[in-house]
Amino acid sequence: MTASRYLPTAALIGGLLYATAACGSEASTSSGRGGTAAASPSAEGSATSWQEPSSYAYTMTSSEGERSLIGTFRVTVQGGKVTKAVGLDESGRRVVEQSLGEVPTIGGLLEELERARRDNADRAEAEYAPDGHPVRIFLDHESNAIDDEALYVISAYQPGDG
Repeated sequence: MTASRYLPTAALIGGLLYATAACGSEASTSSGRGGTAAASPSAEGSATSWQEPSSYAYTMTSSEGERSLIGTFRVTVQGGKVTKAVGLDESGRRVVEQSLGEVPTIGGLLEELERARRDNADRAEAEYAPDGHPVRIFLDHESNAIDDEALYVISAYQPGDG
C-alpha cells in the first residue's frame, strides 16, 4: 500500500486529536448549563467584592436579541436608583423617551445575571474591571433559541456623583 492511501485516515485522526485537546483546555465555571465564563477566576473573585455605590454614572451599550432595551445610554444613579438616562444613539433615545424605567442600574444588571444563572441559562457570563464592577455581561437563556440573547457593555464608570 502507498502512503497516499493512509493520508485521509491520518488527517481524520489528527483532527480528532486537535478537537479533543481544544475542548479540554477550555476553563468552565458555573455560568449555566455547560456554558463557560468569560472572566478569569481572579476577575470572577473580584466581582463578589464589589459593592454597588449609591451614586455613580456609567455608559451602557445594550445589544443582541429582540428586546426593547437596545441602544447606548449614559446613566446616572443616585440613591440606588436611575435618576437620569440619556440615549446616545437613536435606539437609546427612543428607549428613554418611551420608558426611562427600563434602563437599569449596574446592580440591576447583576441581578439579571444571577437570575439567569439560577434559571440555568445556557450562557450567563460576565467580565469584570480590576475594581470588581462588571464591564461586560452576556446572557443566552437557550442556545438553540433565536434572539433571546442580551449583551451589556459597561464603560466610563464613575463612582460618586458621576
